[in-house]
Amino acid sequence: MWQCKLCKKVVSSRALLLKHYRLVHSRQQYPCAYSDCVCVFKTWNALHSHLSRSHTQRTLDKSVSLATFNCHLCSCCNIASEQEYFSHINNHLKCNETVHCMFEGCSFKTNIYGTFKSHRNRKHNPYTLKDFKIGIANTIVGQTSADDSTDTIVEEDISANIDHDTTTSETEDLANVIELNFASLLLKLENYFHVPSIAIDELLSELHYLISCASVPLTNQVIVDILKNHNLCLDQPVIEELTKAVSFNPLLKAIEKDGTLATAFKCRQYYRKHFEVIDPIEYILDSQSKRTFQYIPILKSLQQIFKQENILNKFVTSHNQNPFVNKEKYTSYKDGLHFQNNEFFSGGELRISICLYVDDFEICNPLGTSRKKHKLCSVYWILGNLPPGSHSSLSSIYLALLCKSEDLRTFGYPKIFEPLLQDLVILEQQGVFIDNLGVNFKGTVQYVVADSLGAHGLAGFVESFSGDYFCRFCTATRSEIESKATNSDFSLRTEELHRVHIATARETGVACCGVKSSCVLADSLSFFKVTAGFPPDLAHDLFEGILPFEIAECLRILIGKKYITFENLNRLVQSGLGDQTNRPQKLPHNFLSKKTVGGNAHENWCLLRLLPLIIGQHIPENEPAWELLLDLKDIVELVVCPVHNSDSVAYLESKILDHHQRYKEVCPDRRPLPKHHFLAHYPSIIRHFGPLALLWTIRFEAKHTFFKKVARHTNCFKNITLSLSTKHQLMIGHYMHSSGCSKATFEVSRVSAVPVELLKREIAHCLAEKYPDTAVVSLAQSVSVAGIYYRKGMLIVHGSLGGLPEFAEILQMCILADSLVFIVKKLSSWYTEHHRSFKIDPSPKEISLVAHEDLVDCYPLCDYQVGASRMVTLKRYIHCSGNFNVHVADLIFVLYSSSSQSLVLKNSWTRT
Repeated sequence: MWQCKLCKKVVSSRALLLKHYRLVHSRQQYPCAYSDCVCVFKTWNALHSHLSRSHTQRTLDKSVSLATFNCHLCSCCNIASEQEYFSHINNHLKCNETVHCMFEGCSFKTNIYGTFKSHRNRKHNPYTLKDFKIGIANTIVGQTSADDSTDTIVEEDISANIDHDTTTSETEDLANVIELNFASLLLKLENYFHVPSIAIDELLSELHYLISCASVPLTNQVIVDILKNHNLCLDQPVIEELTKAVSFNPLLKAIEKDGTLATAFKCRQYYRKHFEVIDPIEYILDSQSKRTFQYIPILKSLQQIFKQENILNKFVTSHNQNPFVNKEKYTSYKDGLHFQNNEFFSGGELRISICLYVDDFEICNPLGTSRKKHKLCSVYWILGNLPPGSHSSLSSIYLALLCKSEDLRTFGYPKIFEPLLQDLVILEQQGVFIDNLGVNFKGTVQYVVADSLGAHGLAGFVESFSGDYFCRFCTATRSEIESKATNSDFSLRTEELHRVHIATARETGVACCGVKSSCVLADSLSFFKVTAGFPPDLAHDLFEGILPFEIAECLRILIGKKYITFENLNRLVQSGLGDQTNRPQKLPHNFLSKKTVGGNAHENWCLLRLLPLIIGQHIPENEPAWELLLDLKDIVELVVCPVHNSDSVAYLESKILDHHQRYKEVCPDRRPLPKHHFLAHYPSIIRHFGPLALLWTIRFEAKHTFFKKVARHTNCFKNITLSLSTKHQLMIGHYMHSSGCSKATFEVSRVSAVPVELLKREIAHCLAEKYPDTAVVSLAQSVSVAGIYYRKGMLIVHGSLGGLPEFAEILQMCILADSLVFIVKKLSSWYTEHHRSFKIDPSPKEISLVAHEDLVDCYPLCDYQVGASRMVTLKRYIHCSGNFNVHVADLIFVLYSSSSQSLVLKNSWTRT
């Protein structure tokens, strides 16, 4: 019996299982049909190739395992196995001898090894003993007959997945399944590949003609030939009736003139009915000027989302995890003080958490003639109850509002947000009914993610950062900010104080302490507070704010001191030392005058991380500008850390203080940016909101790409918000329809099953010691786990020694009992403070096994060759444990002394 790995359905043969994959799970990833194979593929063709390449031998074992072979080129005979026989043939080819194909009826010959191998794979795969020429394969008594093995191969062949038996329970409604799959294909063409509707109409028209008319004579001739072969003679009307019956199929019925998928318009009606598409609602702002905006009902969207079992299970499971187990550890928003102090969420009942995102974006070239003409404001939202990493897919980010930015400025937030607020009030007071659980769940907005400008606009703060009060976290003036550095030096905003500022602003008509009006969300929702609802965005504050500014300033100083030239700097940056995806761009010639190196968030992050390795050898120690960059690198590593404790937050606070003091010394003539002040609040904000890396806008901004592509392919800006929101909802409908089953824990596209005794002695010893009952392992050179890609040659952090991380190089990866285990070569390393990196000892240590769940940090690293040294630099701060064998670990982290070049280690104990 064969079991589906996605829905656990059991069928009798591999052919039926493959057919089940194609019809039922055609829009998902395809796992290998064999239960002991862990490979997962994104396309059907990839699965087809894998089965032909990796599992053909399974269908041949019955016919070739008990056979011997004779060479037809020399006197060698009674070769024990097929593998040894082809190895023998390869030896002839390596001697440039001409080899005639050994399969019956084939006249091919060659003296080139690669040509012969390609011919065998293309023309004779799969094969049985029956296919060899007479005298080559000798059958041993007791072997399965050639006919039986041939039947087995034919039965299990990949092409057999098109089974015409429609009497089984799986295919009793096959016509509807085929129609639904074809509709899904059309929907994907329209909304994933952005094929225009006129092209869909043309495709359906031509397809209907080819199937219904052009191919009829061919079908008629095939029927006549079959009747003649069986000595049957039928009248022409009967043959025509047979032709009509054979030509008819569910696909033809769907695309005929009155069919459900005959035109693009009918297709959209079909999508709404069968894919549960939630149409956007258009609200009119001004009928004369045709000003409108689009709203997607959030209550209906929630009901649609909770029909997905995998999402519903995560929603319920996350509530069962107690967020108050360790108050000194911050792993998510639930560990922050704002969540714990919110009686609505922390009361013990299961609540729906809505996280909003507000941003403006251009759908045209921002430098062209249409600049700002078609600038849009979007409001996205996610389900905050799901665990970290659940929103990495853009399909899990949903649209709530879409309007012109100009209309938002003209009509204001209360008018644009009115329909959304009405639904949110219902959600907070009455709740939404979840069909699968049969109960109502209440919910509200937990926080709003936005850049500083968007957050200030929605929250009611002044949207200028050149005035006295520009911080939404404290009431400090600009002069106080320039004279003070730490969060404790400033008077933080409280909810009571904020209400006083709102009342004063309303009475005087002038902004009070940076507050100009109330927030529409706080006015309507009882459990949303402005002072606890707008976290900072480190992507805009750090990666696109402080980083390009300070890197430019420090490089200006280093170039001015003749440590390095601009040309040599650009040459080194472009020399290839960098991540392939986020490699820094060439620095512009005017970066000194612009006071920024430009680049996007990922490129600036990568540049700062690798700059010590790129130019560190040219910079002398104790150079103040260089130390400023290294301090900034430490801060970035700490801020992007996904897990914090009280000590790491305190360390971040001290690093920010050191950095701000050093900045004043290095750049006395440069006024600090407002974002420098926002950075001073980060330690306190982490205590209230949890890790800030889980609240950044980078993933939300990637959502804009979908709308930009639609606008570019549509090439029509008439009521553009309706077009974009409609396309988006169709895309979400397709995703909801195709994501009924949860994805595999890890994805691997190619594995090799190897007996343990054939591995190297030290590896086999490690496997036998840790997994004594394992005889065969599945080896892979690359694996993806929860979206994190591992490959052979990468470095991982597997432990700690003396408070410093221990690195290991991945030699191979094996799949054991549905878990990933790394076969690694442990490496010795020591820390170099001048590069803020680790130097790898060239002498390797012992080979070991490391399970994925035992990694200190799951993020893999790459090593870089810097001169004669092999170096590795961290991407984020790592909590190193002093002893992994005790229940309560001593958390040891590295502190870099700001007054000297020595390395200081600090120990702290966190008790549960």
